[in-house]
Amino acid sequence: MRVDLPQPGPEERAHSERLAARIRAEIETAGGAIDFARYMELALYAPGLGYYSAGATKFGAEGDFVTAPELGFVFARCLARAIAPTLRETRGDVMELGPGSGALAAELLAELERLDALPARYRLLERSADLRERQRTRIRRDCPHLLDRCEWLDTPPAMPWRGVLIANEVIDALPVRAFVLRVDGMFERVVGVGESGHFEWREVSADAVLRGAVAQAIDDAAQLPRPYFSEICTLLAPWFVEVARMLERGCAWFIDYGYSRSEYYCAPRDAGTLRCHFRQRAHDDPLILPGLQDITAHVDFDALVEAGVAAGFDANAPQSQAQFLIENGLDEVFAQACAHAPDEAARYTLAQQVKRLTLPGQMGEAFKVAGFRIG
Repeated sequence: MRVDLPQPGPEERAHSERLAARIRAEIETAGGAIDFARYMELALYAPGLGYYSAGATKFGAEGDFVTAPELGFVFARCLARAIAPTLRETRGDVMELGPGSGALAAELLAELERLDALPARYRLLERSADLRERQRTRIRRDCPHLLDRCEWLDTPPAMPWRGVLIANEVIDALPVRAFVLRVDGMFERVVGVGESGHFEWREVSADAVLRGAVAQAIDDAAQLPRPYFSEICTLLAPWFVEVARMLERGCAWFIDYGYSRSEYYCAPRDAGTLRCHFRQRAHDDPLILPGLQDITAHVDFDALVEAGVAAGFDANAPQSQAQFLIENGLDEVFAQACAHAPDEAARYTLAQQVKRLTLPGQMGEAFKVAGFRIG
């Protein structure tokens, strides 16, 4: 246990140990190690035990991290302005992937109603029963008259549909494979069990799939320092096809933190981008607290664009979140909100929200927005 992290309570420890026992059993069955992507998948999504499958509070000030929609309504109102023309054109649906607490869904529905661009259905792709209930509660509280437009899905639609697909901070939680470049070659970093029963990193020869993916992502590996640790999401292209294959006309928006490929795989970033979040603290050890902490990796936005184009979409160049918000009515949203704010304290809070969303040292440059269109 890292000394700089809060101590989990007895129930949390018991929950984490149940998941750890399951992971250890799979490692034993696999012959002593599993690739990190499988470990990450179990830690985040194992039914009833994984971080996103269990019932702990994850979002907002009382959770482990804060997303843009949790800061307030500004982000959602600007996003609504970006997607409203497509909804008016297609008279279609919105499908949100990984809708979290339901904050974005509730604000989008309310703002799209004000813009006269309500979707026929607002579809929430969410497998967690606990999160579904939180989302339903949030929408019922904030815009109860629009709840009947909402539909929860376990899997992407099986029939063709039109409208808008939205994924806010979803791709960063896709499982990634970890690797290291050393003087004597490339190795995959896998997860085994140490003598104490704790999980530990090990290294094995990289297989052809991992070697090919890394070779495609890194133009000149010889220029990188040794050792050089990083990760790659080999699931990104098939995942994009799966979630977007039935969207026959409309657009898709992906908002996440990440880099261009040249910024991602560069000499200064020789420790990779794996990050974990536990009670508003970020750290870099994914092998502790399974089931209790979020595990993420930054998004390779060049790989995302390639995946979208390969799936038949036209892609816009990714832009910073700050630029996206400015282009989609940030000034108007802020001015309207200030005009209706009850006092100076409320206006100050709004200004702080905008600063966090847009400043380079906050979310403005770290987060990027990639837009795609089809049909």
